[in-house]
Amino acid sequence: MNPRIEAMQSALFEDTPVASPIPRKNRRPSSSQAIEEFGLKAPSQMGKNYVLDTNVLLHDPACLERFKENHICILLDVLAELDKFKSEQTERGANARRVHRRLTDIFSSATVVTGGVATAGGGTIRLVIYDPSSCPDNSEQLRQFYRIFPDRERVDHRILAACFLLKQYNPDGQVALVTKDINLQLKARAVSIECQDYLNDKVDAREVSNYEVRRVDVDSAELHRFASSGDLEIDADRFLGTAINEYVLLSSGEKQTIPARLQYDGRFVRLNIPEVLKIPDGQTLKPLNLGQRCLIDALLNPEISLVTCYGHAGTGKTLVAVAAGLHEMFNRKYNGITVSRPVVAMGEQLGFLPGSLDEKMRPWLQPIHDALDLLMRPNIPLGPKRKQQKPSLPGNTVTKKPYEILMEQGILEIEALCYIRGRSIPNRFFILDEAQQLTPQEAKTIVTRMSRDSKLVLVGDPAQIDNPYVDSRSNGLVYTRNRLKGQRFTAHVALNRGERSELAEAGAQLM
Repeated sequence: MNPRIEAMQSALFEDTPVASPIPRKNRRPSSSQAIEEFGLKAPSQMGKNYVLDTNVLLHDPACLERFKENHICILLDVLAELDKFKSEQTERGANARRVHRRLTDIFSSATVVTGGVATAGGGTIRLVIYDPSSCPDNSEQLRQFYRIFPDRERVDHRILAACFLLKQYNPDGQVALVTKDINLQLKARAVSIECQDYLNDKVDAREVSNYEVRRVDVDSAELHRFASSGDLEIDADRFLGTAINEYVLLSSGEKQTIPARLQYDGRFVRLNIPEVLKIPDGQTLKPLNLGQRCLIDALLNPEISLVTCYGHAGTGKTLVAVAAGLHEMFNRKYNGITVSRPVVAMGEQLGFLPGSLDEKMRPWLQPIHDALDLLMRPNIPLGPKRKQQKPSLPGNTVTKKPYEILMEQGILEIEALCYIRGRSIPNRFFILDEAQQLTPQEAKTIVTRMSRDSKLVLVGDPAQIDNPYVDSRSNGLVYTRNRLKGQRFTAHVALNRGERSELAEAGAQLM
């Protein structure tokens, strides 16, 4: 018997009055006894045995409720890995603690935690122990596996070995490993173990690959009627699959098209946008393409409180969102504007940054400062200026930028996302840049912070992800759009045309 496992179990469930399933050191259990005490056999051969990897539990602590009538297997090695993260003051640490609390609650009334506890969906959940020195005789498949992967202390290899044992003692029930670790998926498939990604919060690949505006065919008379009246009602079977507040092109032939938005009452309505977005004492911004026009319509619509936007680098998603927020704020539609972004680095980090909190956060929030500086910069001619002698007056201070004055007044906030938990945000225009770096749980936290009369704008590029715990189909941006699609207060826009420069557009498309 491995004493490390015994210590691990007592540490994790020290307050739970359950009988220890681990055999005493002075005896080796019989094969049938070990099968039961080690959790190798499912309580029922109906349903499938799903072995959950640590990253699945960290990604979605609620996954324990997602497997319906099947059997969930949690290895003690996985609990040991969770234990390494539970003290972190991060979303990952919070998720680890949630899993520990949930498992303690599930097993609080169980006499043997390896025997299986019924779940609400009709399945079971149990702990599984893999210890090479005490487990029953290994199968030939398992011996061959250890000839290929001889390191028995590596957690990934122990998880795969446990899958072999579960297959051996559950001949009628299927066994599948659920993991978000791509390397572990490859290892599992190499040794013929069924392996699946955790798909509960993963969107369809087509939703993040197709940025084209949907076309709805109408005849010439209908198009002219829409052009004159600003709304159009047609049979629902002609625009099947179109979501509420989705932007479309009403098309009569190849060249006759007008953009429109589908309202909740089934009517198509004309876009309602100003010719330019005017920032007082600053610059004006004019939409340069169809996607930006659709985005501005959604940002200025008071009935839409959540806007999600996809777009690759240079499409203007952040700049347009900030310009619309400033436009609405100066028109007294909101008490203020908040711009934020997740703190996730690209590539190697440079270590801790010196200075105050604001100075530490400045490099992360610099793109937002750049957008504000561009939009609120006074109209002055470009080129070199003549040097003017500064007046030597006492108390002469450096002139502050216009957006810095708004920040001092509390009207404009530029902050990191890590301090949003617990807040309630009323009557604010809240822009979250680089939202593709969020996990689904973090996105839920942000959405639930919004109070009445606030608007939340999530912008990002699902193809540019530096967070190792999400991908293009499971990040918080696409998750939010997928789960809230079709609500009358949500809208989505995809930008597919770059406007930063020809070089930036070529780089985004070809590199």
